[in-house]
This record gives sequence, structure tokens and C-alpha cells, in this order.
Amino acid sequence: MESLRIDLISVIPGFFESPLDRGLLGIARKKERAGIHVHNLHDYGLGKYRQVDDTPFGGGAGMIIRPEPVFACIEGLMAERPYDAVIFMTPDGARLDQPTANRLSGLKNLIILCGHYKAVDERIRKKLVTMEISIGDIVLSGGEIPALLLMDAVVRLIPGVLGDSESALTDSFQSGLLDCEYYTRPADFRGMRVPDVLLSGHHKKIEEWRSENALKRTRERRPDLLDSDSIEENRGRI
Repeated sequence: MESLRIDLISVIPGFFESPLDRGLLGIARKKERAGIHVHNLHDYGLGKYRQVDDTPFGGGAGMIIRPEPVFACIEGLMAERPYDAVIFMTPDGARLDQPTANRLSGLKNLIILCGHYKAVDERIRKKLVTMEISIGDIVLSGGEIPALLLMDAVVRLIPGVLGDSESALTDSFQSGLLDCEYYTRPADFRGMRVPDVLLSGHHKKIEEWRSENALKRTRERRPDLLDSDSIEENRGRI
């Protein structure tokens, strides 16, 4: 039984063939923990050539995705089941972060619309889209790569997907901080030694070291995170 169903809408559905069959997303599908269904927007296109785009009113460069194909696709899906969110991947959306991924991983049905060309008709965003997500202040050729990034961040949190479920809970950003440093064998490599505390077997001291190291790395690399409410309890240790 799928824990999460994701319906992807794209003008280049073949883009997803390899990524969805491999890695964590492939594992989640094989375990039937996530169902990812790709829809070709051209199947809902207009006329003989299944047109999905047109020139913008008012002139200007670039092409705009027309509303008719998107409305037909999404309304068809909504007639089959209720959806918790219709997500549009766009540079001017809310920045994707770990709390957002955590929240989405607990939902049942999602639609992800991948933009392409210059933009999508604004009526799509106003009428159909319930959530807009950005992966950063950068413009790509389409929403397919951001959609893969979002799905990977969400699906790995579904119980039963990762072999070690605790691993996801200790990742960077889950506590509001970056993760600590990690080491493995050998204990001494080319004169670079593993911190003694990690070799001590003293679990309480190891956890204290990891907590302090995570705070130190965050202060050095992402001091902006130390201003967030999610780590208010750590302020007294800075």
C-alpha cells in the first residue's frame, strides 16, 4: 500500500525515466512506499500538434504554457481522488527547507507541476496551485530538476524507505543545525587522527561532542540558521 502518491505533470516526461527507476526513488517505488506517476502535458494539448504553449499577451520574448492543457490534466486527476496539495516548482516560490519536506512526507496525495518555457499562464497559479516551491535563487530550463530534488527530500522521510530510519532524523537541518563531522576506519590516516572522544566508547560524551560540533559547524558555515526560532533552545550555548 503506497504511503504517498505523487502525480508529476511535465512537457518532457521522458526526463524522469532513469531517475525514478534508480536510487532512493526507485527503492521507494519497488517497496510500494511511494507511487510516482508521470503525466505528459502534451496528451492534453490543443490541435493536431498537441500545442501546450503560446506567445504572451502584450508581447515579449519566450513562450507561455496555456491554461487549457493544465486545467484538463489537473481537473481530471482531481476527479479521481482528493489531493492534499498542488505544487508548482518556480523560482519565485517559497524556499524549500527541511520542515516543508517533513510536512509533505506525511501527506497522502500530491500533484507537482513542472513549469517550462518562459512561464505558465497566471490563471493556473491563481486557480489550481496551492503551494509554490523554489529550490533557490536560480532559473533553470524547467521544473523537472527541482521536482526530482523535492521528491528525493520528501520520499526519503517516509517510514520504510531508508534502511536505517534513524539516519533521516539526524540529518542536517532536522534540529535546525547542520550535522556534525563523521569519521570511519582507519583511526589514523596519513597522520590525520579521529577525535579521541569518538574512540572512547563513552556514549554520553560522544553525543555531547556531536552536539557541540554541530553547533560549531553551523556557527562557522551557516550563522543565519542560528537566528531561526527552531533552535532557540541552543542560543544559551553559543
